[in-house]
Order: sequence, then C-alpha cells, then structure tokens
Amino acid sequence: MTVPAARTANALEARRRRTEAGLERVQATLEELLRKRQTITVAAVARHADVSRTFLYEHAEARSLIEEAVSRAAGRRVQDRQAAHEAIEASWRERALNAEEALKAAQDEILAQREQIGELLGQIRDLQTPWNEQDIVRITTENSTLTRRARRAEAEVKSLTGKLSAARDNVRFADKRIADLEAQLIEQERS
Repeated sequence: MTVPAARTANALEARRRRTEAGLERVQATLEELLRKRQTITVAAVARHADVSRTFLYEHAEARSLIEEAVSRAAGRRVQDRQAAHEAIEASWRERALNAEEALKAAQDEILAQREQIGELLGQIRDLQTPWNEQDIVRITTENSTLTRRARRAEAEVKSLTGKLSAARDNVRFADKRIADLEAQLIEQERS
C-alpha cells in the first residue's frame, strides 16, 4: 500500500508549519523569560511554549535558541552582579565622603569650643583679680542704679497694665452700648 505523494507532501508541510510555530513560541518564550529575568531551563521553556521536551532536544535550532538564551542570561547575571557591586561600592564611597565631612565639621566645632573655653577662662581670671575700693564702689553704685530702674519699670508696667485693663473695660462698655443702640434703632424701624 503506497501513500499518494500529495498526502505525503501535505503531511510534511503540516509538520514543517507545526515545527516553525513551535520554534516561534520557543523564541517568544525565551525572550519573555529573559525580559522577566527568570531561570531558563528546558522544562520551563517547554511548559511556557507549549511544546514537548523531546521537541526541544530533537530540533537543533531549538537547542541553539535555548543555549543562546542561557548564555545571554548568564551574561546578564554577571552584569547585574557587577552593577550591584558598583552600587554597593558607590554607597560605601559616599558614606566615606560623608564621614570625612562630618569629621571635619566635628573638628571645626571642637576648635570653636576650645577658643570659647579659652575666652571664658580669661574672663574668670579677670574676675579673680583683687578689686580695689573704687571698683567696689562703682559696681555697687551701678547695681543700685539698675535696681532703681528695674523698680521704676515694674511700677510703669503695673500702671500700664491697669490702664490697659480700664481701656478694655471701656471698649466692652462701648460695644455693649452700641449693640443696645442698634437694637433700639431696629425696633424703631419696625414700628
């Protein structure tokens, strides 16, 4: 029994189309796996491309596509690790620069504080010198003058507080009187 040549040709053409369609799905699947950075295995490609593992092993083009994708993925992983390493290194470099700036600021602050301590120690030494009679009289006079001024200021504050309170009372009374007069005007307009 012989199979007509036309049927054989049709069967071979159908098989060729299925193979091309399968290879296209494999290519699309590999691109998607690469794009999503997922692991590329024969089982994963077969599952996603809806082809059998046998199909992938039997067709040299499918094997070469997978090998190429695995190679590209490995290259990407190396690049990703390199980029991560560079990012970490840059982070440490920036931290080191920040630490240097903080150290310089701390040293400047310490220097400023030392200068201030020196000035204050000088003032303490000045205060510890023995005072003569004129200095004591002058300081006592200035103290009594300042005390009198403070008492006058307190009395003035009390006086101004009283005036302010009286002014507020007057304003409240005037507001109440205005409100009463407005109410009377409204009643007169109604009648």
